[in-house]
Formats: sequence, structure tokens, C-alpha cells
Amino acid sequence: MRKHILAVVILTVGCVVDAIAQGYPSRPITINVGFPAGGPSDTVARILSEPMRVSLGQPVVIENVTGAGGTIGVGRVAHAAPDGYMLSLGGWNTHVVDGAIYALSFDVLRDFEPILLIASNPYLVVARKAMPANDLRGLISWLKANPEKATAGMCIGCPQHVFAAFFQDVTGTRFQLVPYRGAAPAIQDLVAGRIDIMLDSPVSSLQHVNAGAIKAYAVTAKNRLVSAPEVPTVDEAGLPGFYASQWFALWAPRSTPRPVIDKLNAAVVHALADPNVQRRMADLGLQIFPPEQQTPEALAAFHRAEIEKWWPIIKAANIKGG
Repeated sequence: MRKHILAVVILTVGCVVDAIAQGYPSRPITINVGFPAGGPSDTVARILSEPMRVSLGQPVVIENVTGAGGTIGVGRVAHAAPDGYMLSLGGWNTHVVDGAIYALSFDVLRDFEPILLIASNPYLVVARKAMPANDLRGLISWLKANPEKATAGMCIGCPQHVFAAFFQDVTGTRFQLVPYRGAAPAIQDLVAGRIDIMLDSPVSSLQHVNAGAIKAYAVTAKNRLVSAPEVPTVDEAGLPGFYASQWFALWAPRSTPRPVIDKLNAAVVHALADPNVQRRMADLGLQIFPPEQQTPEALAAFHRAEIEKWWPIIKAANIKGG
């Protein structure tokens, strides 16, 4: 009798899931971004929203719920109905770093269904124009010869902060971390020569590199940037394996039906194959993940690996939420 009841329940649940998937989507979809409009996450969401609308046949609305390093917006999605109408576009900041530096009301791994990896934003190792070193090996040698004398700009808990701690650990160098309220004022001081180095996003630093106002020693990825092909990778520049990227991905609340996940995945995969989307991403210094990594399973594995890599670094450096 119990087996019969269980079979009926399983069959009923399966029918409900199929019905949801067949009618999905029947109303607008909201992509929640935990940061203000105009930032990197918001920009990526808006680039994808129109091609997703075309594929899914429903409006895709971007919702900016900000605060506490993006955790308020991500928490909103974690506690939303698992029906595919509220999604989280986040990534390295919100689904890796925040789990290490904040006490959260949700679990960054268990409370979400992965949809796919979108793109990575590798950083540039940059320095003031008058820095004596002319390449990355020379910079590391100079920093070792001048321990604690150099200054590096960053904002508390931001990628610059974590990546700078990682850089010191890997290279055996030591320099002073100078806190800023954001990347923009820090890069301004780098251009002015008031600080020495930064690990910074190409979005804010590349224009100054191209103008000759600062030096770029390497990009922290396996491949060179389309927007800066003359800047070598860390492997080429003498610091192999120093990969540090702010990346972006899409999640749904836990227990969202797999057929719904598959529809969302297909819509974003189609968007990422669009030459216009690819051009806009490249202009921002973003590297779209290859097709074989654009799956829910690939995101799940990548997400776990990033937590295993970065949480010990963050905790060893005693980085706290700002």
C-alpha cells in the first residue's frame, strides 16, 4: 500500500513539474542584481535581457536590490518561489566572497539551482607610470627588494583586496593596502602616482593603460584580453597559474524544476552565441565561458572549486565585510 501511495505521489509531482515547464514562462521574469545600476553585474544582466526576452517570449526585468555587498538581493532570490520567475545574476563577489565574510541567512551553494556560467572578468596587474619595473618579473623583484614600502589601492572586501592578498601570498611580497570607497578613486590616485600598484578590472583601468598613464604588466587569466591583446597573461609574464577573475553566473532558487532550468539555460546559451552580445562583452574586458562550460553541472562544479580556492585565502587574510 505504501509503495502504491509513493508511486502515485511521484507520478503526481512529475505531472505538476511537466505542466509548469510546458507553460513556462507565462509572465515576466525578474533577474535580481545585488548592486546598483551601471555596475558590472547590472551591465551583464542588461546585455542578456533582450536576447533572453526574444528566446523566452516574455519580458526580462532587471531588479537592483542593493546593500551588504549584494547579500540582500541574493537573499531575496534564495527565499523566492522556485518557479523560474526570480533569478540571481551574481558570481564571484556574491556567491563566493560573501559566504566567507558575512553571516548569511542562506547557503551560497545549497540554496540555489545553477543555470550556467556567463563570463569572467580577469584583472590587470597595473602600476603607476613611473614604477621602475618594466615587466611583471621586474615588479615582483622590486617589491621583494622594498618590503612594505609599496602601496596598493583597494576597497575592503572587493576583488582588489582579495586578489592583492593572493598576490602577496603567491609571490612572497609584502606591501601596504590602502583602502578606498571604490575602484574609481583608487585608479585616479594610481594615475596621479599617489599609490604604486593595483590589481584592477580592465573596465576601469584599460583606458588609462591605453593612454600611457599607467603600466599594465599582465592579465590574470589563461588567455589574453580581446580588448588588450598586447598585455601578456600571467603565464607568459612569469607568474604561471595566478588566475584571479571576477566572474558572473545565473542561478534560480533551490528546487526550481529542471525543465525550467533547461529552458533558461538554452535562452542564455543562445544569447551568448550572438555576435553582438560577444562584442559588447569583449568591450568590457569579459571572456565568455566556452560552450562546454555553459551547463548547470559545470557551474556547480566551478562554484564549489572557487569556494575551496578562495575561502582559505580570504580567511587567512582576515578580510571582513565592509
